[in-house]
Amino acid sequence: MTVKRMTHDVAASRTATGLVLALASAMTFGLSGVLARGLLDTGWSAGAAVTVRTVIAATVLLVPGLLAVRGRGHLLRDNAGLVTVYGISAVAGAQLCYFYAVSYMQVSVALLLEYTAPVAVVLWLWLRHGHRPSGLTVLGAAIAAGGLVLVLDVISGADLSTVGVLWALGAMVGAASYFVISADESNGLPGITLAAGGLFVASVVLGLAGAVGLLPLRAATVPAVYDGYAVAWWLPVLALGLVTAAFAYVTGIAAGRRLGSRLASFVALGEVLAAVVFAWLLLGELPRPVQMVGGLLVLAGVVVVKLGEGRAPLVTEPLPDEEPDRVSERPAA
Repeated sequence: MTVKRMTHDVAASRTATGLVLALASAMTFGLSGVLARGLLDTGWSAGAAVTVRTVIAATVLLVPGLLAVRGRGHLLRDNAGLVTVYGISAVAGAQLCYFYAVSYMQVSVALLLEYTAPVAVVLWLWLRHGHRPSGLTVLGAAIAAGGLVLVLDVISGADLSTVGVLWALGAMVGAASYFVISADESNGLPGITLAAGGLFVASVVLGLAGAVGLLPLRAATVPAVYDGYAVAWWLPVLALGLVTAAFAYVTGIAAGRRLGSRLASFVALGEVLAAVVFAWLLLGELPRPVQMVGGLLVLAGVVVVKLGEGRAPLVTEPLPDEEPDRVSERPAA
């Protein structure tokens, strides 16, 4: 009985830490659009903002990422393909597809389509691994989706572009791959190493796309304006790289490995709510009452999903950093 209580406490603590990390990741990811908006208004191209953001984050995380696998270089060799897929799909692909989608359609519609990723994750885990979602998980998905519709104010009506929809769905695939790959601990790669490797690969891909002319790269040194205050251009650039990329990816991966890809992807819906709040604080875009109601629904959906996770089939496996003979019972990811 004592051992069972101890393992339950450890699992509960692990979940609580994962939720905190997931919320921190969602909030910092949500800040990226607002910071980029200030740069875009001064003449920066979306491609340049994304590329600089990725390069800064990769530069900061490269050494810590390599140190994390010091003496275990085989982990990088064995997972070179995985890191490459992560960098191309989850990092570079998701960002590029989203910005291209925005060029064809309203931002709110593009975001809504991209954030169908949690549903894609649930379907992937069901079809690929047999992790059938519980009724509560499905209900939570429906509540969160309804909340997103209100937060993004799509109910007022929006013109749809076929090309834009395809780009947005590409961003959704990239976001779904981010949650699935981030939550996988079986490869043995430390989270910070996966983040560093993915950002490095993304930097190379974005740089090559810019060099051959596929991705417009325009930058400016004009001060960026937020809520009526002008700041030097390099301040939002550094914040984009250090806070909304390096910090956001590392905490997001750590959260995924504690919560599993399904729950982590739904908690990440808070990114949309965070983006609305930051837009209000830094750009003066006050959310409408209907958006606030939608935000509450998103949070309610996450809570219901968490309850659904508690009813998922249990697996017995060693916890990280624990002795092999100490096991835990926690929902399958």
